[in-house]
Amino acid sequence: MVMRGRSVRTAQRRRTPAVAAGAPTSAVTGTAAGAWLVRGKDGRLTAYAPCEGGLLRWTETRPGGPDWSAPDFFPVADLTHLTIAQGADTYVHFVGRRERRQPDGRADVDIVHAIQYQTGRPVTEWRSLGNPHREPDKARRLGAPVAAVDTSGTVHVFVRNAGGGLMMRREGQGGGWEPWADLRGTDVQDGLLATATSSGGVEVFAPAGGVALHWVRPESGGAPQRSHDIRPAPLPGSVAAVETAPGRLTHYWTDPAGSGLVCHRPGGWPVPLGGAPGDGANAVLRALLDGYDCTVLAHRGADGGVLVGVCGTEAEAAGLWWTDTGMPCLGAPALARDAYGRVVLAVFDQDGTLCAARQAPGPGLMFGDWLRV
Repeated sequence: MVMRGRSVRTAQRRRTPAVAAGAPTSAVTGTAAGAWLVRGKDGRLTAYAPCEGGLLRWTETRPGGPDWSAPDFFPVADLTHLTIAQGADTYVHFVGRRERRQPDGRADVDIVHAIQYQTGRPVTEWRSLGNPHREPDKARRLGAPVAAVDTSGTVHVFVRNAGGGLMMRREGQGGGWEPWADLRGTDVQDGLLATATSSGGVEVFAPAGGVALHWVRPESGGAPQRSHDIRPAPLPGSVAAVETAPGRLTHYWTDPAGSGLVCHRPGGWPVPLGGAPGDGANAVLRALLDGYDCTVLAHRGADGGVLVGVCGTEAEAAGLWWTDTGMPCLGAPALARDAYGRVVLAVFDQDGTLCAARQAPGPGLMFGDWLRV
């Protein structure tokens, strides 16, 4: 399979304000972890970003675009981290770490959760999931949460505890939440990844010193169990995963030693992929290109610009075809397919403006002009 590529051009289009009327004038402060560009049940894409004092949301005005709404602002105070996960039911879940300063200078830390049930609709009230630690000093050292939603719609929240182990809290029957469960582990760092599979499984991939720790729940029910450790360890926050066969995930991450990208599947050895990624997250997506089942990768390169790579699915060892888009970005890029199955690449530029490029007609993977939203 051959990919033909070209640099994505920048179009001078109508630019809407970075913040909707009535919202704070603060701009985007970075990119959320997880799926910050998602497609809803009605086919419209939605992008999210944290900002000072809350969350910003942009929504396509119709399936397939190209127009987007001005950003909606949802206030949520004191978040230090935000991750976004979408289930098969298309509900979008927001999980954050909240750190509230008290008058005496003490910091109260807890995990909070909210849901958007339909595209363009309001976000629910943010609900506290508490903190697995009762001791104030340990509670303050709680890490950044991640989330996965299994095929039954059950939300699983994972977070590094103060001792470097992994904790899980998940929804129980009737909408309540089970108590925190200790999945153990050693030297776990922030930058976890949690992923659900179409077969009902949930997997967690965690950087931990010189290795990656891996937890697997093959089927619905029960808690994820420790699997084999994997080397080399990922750069924290760089891991991405995509289901490349039913129930089988392929993980991609950045090697902190500087050798580029690495990929791994169960039962195999890690495969070095080269490249020059920066220090952010990788985005990954499967797409049908020229009749071939392909995997598309995107990341912020070492020079700050967005790079897009394509390979045959589960054929990374044959090499990736990389394209430099020429677009510098803030934080990590995102990938999604629109209502017509076209690949959409989204970034926030260095001014915090949402920019999107859509797959153009033609062979291989070519993108049209950047639209500044």
